[in-house]
Amino acid sequence: MIGNKLKKLRGKRTQEEVALKIGVSRARYSHYENGRSEPDMEILQKMADYFNVSTDYLLGRTDRESSHTTKEDLSSDSLAEINMLIKEFGIEQFGFFDIEKWKNLTPDDLDEIRRHFEWVAQKAKERNEEKE
Repeated sequence: MIGNKLKKLRGKRTQEEVALKIGVSRARYSHYENGRSEPDMEILQKMADYFNVSTDYLLGRTDRESSHTTKEDLSSDSLAEINMLIKEFGIEQFGFFDIEKWKNLTPDDLDEIRRHFEWVAQKAKERNEEKE
């Protein structure tokens, strides 16, 4: 299955070109395309990065090439939505869950965060009350 996807993704590029970019010999890459061998996780990730697809797509676990989550994919998955927002606003480098980085917040920063949490909690409470 990986082989067919690799052939499709390679398109007009040569096996030599792709092999060079992912750090394997042309013969090794040919073996991946022809199903004679399977890439290890490191090479699989390099392939996914090079072709800009998810490893799940290469492994046949999804038909979606993109590894990016869209709003349509989320439905009720709030954690996925939060992760998408973190990426959208470019704050993944901030170290959201890195407690050391939070030590540098000012009292005003903390107050702002508290107001946002209160607002989110209030909205969730209102929605739950409407459902009842």
